[in-house]
This record gives sequence, C-alpha cells and structure tokens, in this order.
Amino acid sequence: MRCSVVLFCVFALWATPLHAQDSAEALRQDIRTLRQTLEAMEQRLDALEHTEGRTPPARPEVVAVAPSAIASPASISLVTGARVPGTGQAILPPRDSVADPSTAASRPDSAAGPTDPELKGFFAIPNTNTMIRIGGYAKLDAIADTRAAGDEDQFVTSTIPVGSAHRDTTNFNLHAKQTRFSFEARRPTSRGNLRFYLENDFFGSSDGYQFRLRHAYGQLGNTYAGYGYATFMDADSLPDTLDFAGPGGAGYLLVAGVHHSFEMGKGNTLTLAAEDPDSQLAGTTDDTVAVNRLPDVTVTARMERDWGHLQLGGVARSLGYDGDQRDERRFGGGVQLSGSASVGEQDLVLFGLLGGKGMSRYTADLTGSGLDAVIGLDGRLHALSLQGGFVGYTHYWSPMWRSNLVYGQLNMDRNAALAADAFKQSQYGVFNLIWSPAPSWTMGMEVLYGQLEQQDGQRADTVRVQGSLQYNFIK
Repeated sequence: MRCSVVLFCVFALWATPLHAQDSAEALRQDIRTLRQTLEAMEQRLDALEHTEGRTPPARPEVVAVAPSAIASPASISLVTGARVPGTGQAILPPRDSVADPSTAASRPDSAAGPTDPELKGFFAIPNTNTMIRIGGYAKLDAIADTRAAGDEDQFVTSTIPVGSAHRDTTNFNLHAKQTRFSFEARRPTSRGNLRFYLENDFFGSSDGYQFRLRHAYGQLGNTYAGYGYATFMDADSLPDTLDFAGPGGAGYLLVAGVHHSFEMGKGNTLTLAAEDPDSQLAGTTDDTVAVNRLPDVTVTARMERDWGHLQLGGVARSLGYDGDQRDERRFGGGVQLSGSASVGEQDLVLFGLLGGKGMSRYTADLTGSGLDAVIGLDGRLHALSLQGGFVGYTHYWSPMWRSNLVYGQLNMDRNAALAADAFKQSQYGVFNLIWSPAPSWTMGMEVLYGQLEQQDGQRADTVRVQGSLQYNFIK
C-alpha cells in the first residue's frame, strides 16, 4: 500500500504543469507541498493499520440449522393467521398410481393426498402469496383385443358387442388420449387455504384427440365449487390399472357441484353436497323429455388412518319426465362403502361396494347409458335397481416393481320394460406388472378380461392385452 502512495506522488510530480517549472524556486515549492502531502498520507495509513489490529466489533450470532428443519416454500406461513395450502400432512399411507386420481380429489383444507404427499413441483409467483404447479403426464397405450371390445381406447365392459357378426375380429390400437395437463394454484387467505385446480385430457371424442375438461374447481377452506369428481365417489379407493376406465362396478362420475366438509376430529370428516342432476332414462320417445327438478344431494362420512381409510356415501336423486299425455316423478338413490387398507409393509387392498335404485349414472360402466330409470308402456317411471363392487390387491415386488390384481362386477335387476339387448351384468378382471425405474418414467403390461350379459341372457366376452409407457412431468 505504501508503494501505491509513492507512485501516486511520482505521478503527481510528473503531471505538474510545465509553467510551474519555469523557475527553481517554484519547483522547490512544489516539492515541499508534495512532501507535506506524503507525510499526511503516511500518518493516515499508520492510523488505519493500527485500527485493523484491534478486535472487530461483534456480529449477530449465526445459528446452525439442520437441513430437515428448514421449511419448504409450501410450508412457510405467508399471511399472518393462515397456513399455506397443502401443509396438512397426508394421513393415508403413500401409494403409486398410473392414472393418479387422488391428486385431483378435493380434501379438507386442501391437504396433500397419498399419491402426492410432498406436493412436489410448486413454485412461488414473485411478490405474491400464490404458489403454482404445472403437471400432468404423457402416456402411450398399445392395445390388442382377441375379440371385439366395443370401445377401442378404454376397457368399458358395458360396450362389448353381443351377437355381432364381427364379434370374433381381432383388433390393435395405439393411442395417447390419456395424456393430460393440469394447472394448480394454492395460496393462504384469512378464510383458509385456497386451491384452484384445472385438468384436461384428450378423451373428448371416440375418433380423434379432442381436448376434454376433467376438472375445473376452486376450494376455499372446506368449501368446494366447480367441476370434478362427484362427492359420492372415492378416488382413493380406485385400483392402479393401465386401463383408463377401471372396474365397471366402481363409483365414478365427473359433475358440477358444490360441497362443504365438516371436520369431526383428526382424520374424520362429514361432507354435504348438491350436484348437477341428470335423469338418464330409457324408453323415451319424441313425446317425452327427461326433467331435472332438484339437485342430486350427497352425504359422505369418511375416516382416515395411517393404515388406510373407510368412506360411506349416500346419494338421493329426483328422476322424472314430462310427456304429452303424462308426467311422472320418482326418487332414486343409493349407497357406497369403499376404502383401502395396508397389508404388511408392501401391499395394499382397495375395495368398493355400491347398490341402490336410479343410480346407474354414478357407476363407471353405466354413466351416460340412460339406465337410471325406464318409462314403461303404461307411462309409469321405474327406477332401475343395481348392485356392484370391486376389490383390488396391490403387491410391491420391490421399490421399482409392482403388480395389481383386480376383479369387479355390476348387476342390474331384470325389468320387462327394458329392451332385450339392455345391460344386465358385467364382469371385469385385471392383472398387471408395472415397472417404475424412475419417478417420472413408468411402463407396464396388463391383461384384462371382460364379460357382458344382456337382459335376454345373451353374453359375450373378450380378452385385452395392453402395454403402456408414461412420462410424468413433475415426479
């Protein structure tokens, strides 16, 4: 540092204007001035060096924090008195699922689900309290049918053709319609956690890749409004299959509605819902129109524990039609008991049982089939009775390999007012082997069996082999 000062003085001397050197006396005066400046700078340098030798002032204490104690962005409280959405711990045991229906399901206070307990992939919008995530997956399905299966893209047993001249025709299909995109936003408010969820896939048409809405809802605290899973169904009980449709005897419906959940202690909830009605009737003519006078009303009780869960749901419906000669109204409804249970450290049992009258719309096999009720020849409206269910068993061979064995059945009582070729019974069976070498990559093979029986007793069955390759965006 002293050398720098000397160089500065030499430079200053060299830079002295030439007119100052016209006389020797002027030059001497400049040298004296520079010497005084140099001495003053040396004194300041000595004082600075003496100060650096002292003990530095105390700094704020730094406390070492274990990495596990550092809060993630999804668990930091951004608003006084409110929790960031998703901080609720998932009570159910974690599980894997190809279709991953649990992620889209609404939960009390928007808590995490068993297939997404860590809520990975969220990032904060700068200068806001909102966190967002863009998710979904790309999935390719290769499908081979030994006999005609009706629906070539998903295994819907109620569509198996019976008595067709081309029933024994084999078929191969390759599609990526299950590919989906999702957008999710979460933020805390003074009224509870706010969650917005949007999801689409490409099952909008049978002969192309039409974008289809699956979910579009908002949830504030325990109040939900929008379009998504019916409150009656239990997404956490659906088995892990490569096939998109799943067992026909499972409760399954996407519907617009509003519901509110009441927490009844840790892991226990009671949910009340009002949802969009749709009287799906058989036997209608040009002179009759199905009418919907009241919303479908659902009450669901749920218990979650670390070993699994139980859910009991009931739905009440108003079915009816208006005709030129007669109007008719009937009440329908049913119940479903579903759940999951851990078996040891590796395995999982999933099940669902349902039954009632006028509730075909709420089953995976018959939604949209027009079999809630039938208009008889006398003009009377008859709500159709059905019973069904499924059971699935998941076994983890290793952290990367798992298999699922699933059986399901759905039965409808015989009714003379129904057509001879109307649905009577379906059976569904699946066995698969799934390999997930990385969280974002899943592939597997699956064998499916389906059988359909009509009201007149005729039957048909088919066997499908399906291979799938899936890439998840955020796992």
